[in-house]
Amino acid sequence: MTNAGTTVTADLPTPAVRLPRRRGIELTLIVVAVLLSVYGYCAVGLAKNGTVPPGAAGYGAGLGVLALLAHIAVRLRAPYADPLLLPIGVLLNGLGLVLIYRLDLETPGDRAAPTQLVWSTLGVTLFIVVVVALRDHRVLQRYAYVCVAAALVLLTLPVLFPAVNGARIWIRIGGFSIQPGEFAKVLLAVFFAAYLAANRNALAYAGRRVWRLQLPTGRVLGPIVAIWLLSVGVLVMERDLGTSLLFFGLFVTLLYVATGRTGWIAVGLLLAALGAVAVGWLEPHVHSRVQDWLHPFASIDAGQGPNQLAQSLFAFAAGGMLGTGLGLGHSILIGFAAKSDFILATAGEELGLAGLSAIFILYGLLVERGYRAGLALRDPFGRLLAVGLASIVALQVFVIAGGVTGLIPLTGMAMPFLAQGGSSVVTNWAIVALLIRLSDSSRRQYDIEVAA
Repeated sequence: MTNAGTTVTADLPTPAVRLPRRRGIELTLIVVAVLLSVYGYCAVGLAKNGTVPPGAAGYGAGLGVLALLAHIAVRLRAPYADPLLLPIGVLLNGLGLVLIYRLDLETPGDRAAPTQLVWSTLGVTLFIVVVVALRDHRVLQRYAYVCVAAALVLLTLPVLFPAVNGARIWIRIGGFSIQPGEFAKVLLAVFFAAYLAANRNALAYAGRRVWRLQLPTGRVLGPIVAIWLLSVGVLVMERDLGTSLLFFGLFVTLLYVATGRTGWIAVGLLLAALGAVAVGWLEPHVHSRVQDWLHPFASIDAGQGPNQLAQSLFAFAAGGMLGTGLGLGHSILIGFAAKSDFILATAGEELGLAGLSAIFILYGLLVERGYRAGLALRDPFGRLLAVGLASIVALQVFVIAGGVTGLIPLTGMAMPFLAQGGSSVVTNWAIVALLIRLSDSSRRQYDIEVAA
C-alpha cells in the first residue's frame, strides 16, 4: 500500500514455458526430403533417356513409407527429439540411392541400387526398433563390457576370410557380404562412454603431472588403453587404416571431453602422426596409397592413364560451381570404387561445388545436433555417448572427403548414407536412432522440471 492509497502488486515470477515438441516441423521436412530425392531420381532418367524412369513412383512411395514409419515411431516414443535428425538421415539416404542408381545406368551388369534399397529398409527397421525398445539410454551403460566383447569379436572375424582389394574387412559367404567393423564402432562408442563416465574424476585429477598433462594412474587408464590398442592392432593387421584412424580419433575425443584436458588433443595428434608415418612406410598396401596421394598424376606421366585419385580430381574440376547436372557426368571412369569410396566425386561433378557444399552442410547439421544433445544432457554417460556418436560421423566424413579430394591419403571407408554398403547404411541409421533417443532425453528432462 502506498501513501496515496494505491495498491502495488509484487512482481510475480515468470512462468516457465514448456518446450514445443515440433513433430509437425519434422514431418514437413521429411516430405521435402522425399520430394527432393524423387526429383533427383527423375532428373537422372530425363538426362540419360529423355523420359521419367518407370520406377520413379515406386521409389518415391517406398522411401516415403519408410520415412513415415520412422516418423511415427519418433512421434510416439521420442516426442521431444530434435526435428532435424530424421529428415537429414532421410535426405542423405535418398540422395545416396539416386547417385547409386545413376552409376548403375553405366554398369548394367552390376546394379547396386536395389540392394542398397533393401539395406536401407533394414536400417530404418533397426532405427524403429531402437527408438521403440530403448526407452532410456542409460540402460546401455550396464552392458558396457558386453559391448566391448562383441566389438572385439566382430573386429576379429574378418581375419578368417580372404582379403578384398588388399584389406581384410569383409565377411563373404556365397553372395552375402558384411563389414563387421561398421557395427563395432557403435559398440566401442558405448564402451568408451560408459568407462570414461565412471572414471572421469580419476582420469582428470588423479595420477602424476608430466609437463602440462595430468596423467592418470595405470589402474584407471590401463584397461581402456588396452582395449583401444587391441582393437587398433586387429585393424592394422587387417590393413583397415581408415577404421583404425576412426577408432583412434573417437578415443582421443572422448578422453578430452571426459577430462577437459586439452593436452590429450596434442598427445593424440602426435601419436596419430607417428603411427601414420610408421604404417605408411612399413605396410606395402598403405604405402602405395601414400605414394598415390603424394603423386596423383604419376601414372599419367608414365603413360598408364589416370589412377582413381587423379580421375576423382578431374571429376571435381569438371563439376565447377553448379555441376554438369545429374546423369551428365563421367565419374564412372573412376572404376569399381565409384559407388563406394569415390561416390562423393559423382556428387561433386554433377552437383558442383554448390551441391557438394549443401551435402557437407547436412553432415555438419547432423553432427552439430548430436553435440547439442550431449551438451544439454546432465548425465555423463549420455553426454559422452552423444559426443562419441556425432564424432563418428564427423570423423568419417573428414577422412573420406579428405581422401577423395587429395587432402589426405585414401582410406577405403564408405561415405555415411551416400555410398554403396549395407553394413554402413544400417549402422548409420542406428547412430541416428541413438541420437534421436539422446536428444529426446535432453529436452524431456527440462519439461519434467517445468511440470514439477
